[in-house]
Amino acid sequence: MKKVEAIIQPFRFEAVKEALKAIGVDGMTITEVRGHGRQKGHKEIYRGQEYVVDLLPKIKIEMVVTAARLEEVLRAVATAARTGKIGDGKIFVYDVEQAIRIRNDNRGDSAL
Repeated sequence: MKKVEAIIQPFRFEAVKEALKAIGVDGMTITEVRGHGRQKGHKEIYRGQEYVVDLLPKIKIEMVVTAARLEEVLRAVATAARTGKIGDGKIFVYDVEQAIRIRNDNRGDSAL
């Protein structure tokens, strides 16, 4: 099993969610986060004062998938989130040793 963690632009979330739904991925955890990478933020003027907005709003999507579906999920997320501009985000993949469904004690892939 693999954990996929994607940090994407907020305005691309619906497209990513629909792409995952289209390939049959229903379970995911969504978190509103803030951060920056190479994008480094931008400057804004408020009431005549210039200030730097260096922590930009992002969406973090987390899901655990079987190893067999990993490439399909990565392709769906990357394609739906891509605008071709700096700040599109990142995808991280981690190994998951065990998953347990609390309701009925299913383990491994059957817990997903």
